[in-house]
Amino acid sequence: QVQLVESGGGLVQTGGSLRLSCAASGRTFSAYDMGWFRQAPGKEREFVCGCDWSGGNTYYADSVKGRFTISRDNAKNTGYLQMNGLKPEDTAVYYCAARPATWRSPNYNYWGQGTQVTVSS
Repeated sequence: QVQLVESGGGLVQTGGSLRLSCAASGRTFSAYDMGWFRQAPGKEREFVCGCDWSGGNTYYADSVKGRFTISRDNAKNTGYLQMNGLKPEDTAVYYCAARPATWRSPNYNYWGQGTQVTVSS
């Protein structure tokens, strides 16, 4: 099991940047694949990006490809989401998530509390 806590959200102007962090505890972080999701008011949670246990294999939603970068530092038990060129439509609560790297299922079973990202027009 692993506990996840997001941080780094806030208010930023259109075109600005933010870096979100996901601190993990309870288990060696390298044992888990990591992902980021977001949910805007009145909308369903959507996938943003993810990576495998090493960070070597990454995948992104089309809406953020080229602007967002997922990374991780397993020695620090921390995952990151670098967000550049932010747009108002990026406004949402962002969640980090994890799943055991050995699992066959693509579903994430551990979730953080979320951090608010607001992009002004």
